[in-house]
Amino acid sequence: MPRRPTGWTLALAVALPAEAATTLALPPALAGAVDAALDRDAGHCASALLALVVGTAAAANALAAAAGPACAAEATAGLRGRLVRHLLALGPGGRLWRDGPPPGDLAARLVGSAADAGGRLPAVLGAATALLTSAGAIVGLGVLSPWLALAFFGGVVPGVVLIRLFLREAGQVFVRYQEVQADLAARLTGALTGLRSIHAAGAQRSEEARVLEPLPALSAAGHALWAAQRRTAWQATLLIAVVEVAVLATAGALVAAGTLAPGALAAAAGWAALGAGLFEQVEALVGVAHARAGQVRVDELLALAPATGGAAVLPEGGAGELAFRGVVVRDGDRVLLGPLDLTVPGGCTVALVGRSGCGKSLLAALPGRLRDPDEGRVLVDGVPVGELAAPELRRAVGYAFERPALTGRTVRDALDGAGPAAVAAARADGFLRRLPAGWDTPLDELRLSGGELQRLGLARLLARPARVLVLDDATSGLDLATEYQITEALDRATHGSTRLVVAHRESAAARADLVAWLDVGRLRALAPHAELLADPDYRATLSGTALEAATA
Repeated sequence: MPRRPTGWTLALAVALPAEAATTLALPPALAGAVDAALDRDAGHCASALLALVVGTAAAANALAAAAGPACAAEATAGLRGRLVRHLLALGPGGRLWRDGPPPGDLAARLVGSAADAGGRLPAVLGAATALLTSAGAIVGLGVLSPWLALAFFGGVVPGVVLIRLFLREAGQVFVRYQEVQADLAARLTGALTGLRSIHAAGAQRSEEARVLEPLPALSAAGHALWAAQRRTAWQATLLIAVVEVAVLATAGALVAAGTLAPGALAAAAGWAALGAGLFEQVEALVGVAHARAGQVRVDELLALAPATGGAAVLPEGGAGELAFRGVVVRDGDRVLLGPLDLTVPGGCTVALVGRSGCGKSLLAALPGRLRDPDEGRVLVDGVPVGELAAPELRRAVGYAFERPALTGRTVRDALDGAGPAAVAAARADGFLRRLPAGWDTPLDELRLSGGELQRLGLARLLARPARVLVLDDATSGLDLATEYQITEALDRATHGSTRLVVAHRESAAARADLVAWLDVGRLRALAPHAELLADPDYRATLSGTALEAATA
């Protein structure tokens, strides 16, 4: 839906044409004042008109100077809001996380490209007004004398070619510059995320080299833009000088011949300067090229379609049966998971066991559409999750993660309706009481351990038990005693729900009704833990998984 024009946009739309009109009116007003003075007339009217034109031009210029930045700021804020809403609407199962740019690039587009694109309207209006002013000045020269217009048009064709070449080259350079800048941001984001591992491995120098690797390309793009500006600027300056000399020489000859009044020489000089401005709009055109490049990168994100849903609802009284039918998940041409067929009976707890990279978390992401399969279907009580309405899916499938994200402004907001009972069951009440403002402590003041963060996530889950619960390594940060207490509380609160548990500890596999043993993205076996223990490969997998969890 198009954005309604704001007050600043309307002000800019009024100020720029007014500025152009008064600028074009200035040369003839000056000519009238000169002729009135030479004829020794009482040139009060001509002087008053000149003063009015100058005052109006100054006011229009001041209004445009204020409205331009304000209009760009409003557009940038609106565009960033639209981008954030769109990115959140895409969801983790949408194209963004599969085909879109990495997080660092997203941040660069949201911060940098959106600001560039937000200045597009002022840049385009400013450049268009400048070009129209130049065109009006050329018309003015033609009104004074066709010979003046002909003298001016000698430089128009090379000037237009110069502008077109600059726009094409600058647009390509700006896109390249923003792409390299986004690559740099993505590398830095990755380095900051793994900062502890980098320091622990003593890899600061190598990581520094990796992060800064795009700098030469960034510098090359910047120098290419400066070279284009420099080349266009001196060419435009030379062309302007030639055109102005040609127009003034023609005007002088016409005045000497008596064809033009003396004041018309001043008008011709003013209009020649304004008309020649057609060739020196490099700065305005740079702004247009910059804005267009930013808009291209923003439009690439807006073109990503969110994962589609439906309007289906689950049948009443369903047991929460979870079924995976012919599921395949790929990363490009590489198969990460599947082909896989698995049925989790309603009310049953299935532990997902396997070494790192076998697809446990990927499989756990499928029921809640945190990732959509490339092939096959995922069903809850016989209904494909892709056909469920979004609110119905959220009620049907609940998650708890190893590092749950806390949303909102305060701890109370982050708990999302979890009351004291759920908080106590998750053993989170103790450390919440020690916080400076308790439940009203701002999230940006929190300094929580991994286990405390997990307990808040579990409290959120306990407050809204769903038909299918997915615990993705949600108790890995807890000591064994606390894990046992929370597991008992979880069993009581979610009795009858289907549970899918990503297991790194043998105790979690032992408590489950069934174990889904994954190996290199395939389901190797589905059986009770006690039965699988007879397989030495399974025991080796459990040992390797426990070691991976301990060293993570």
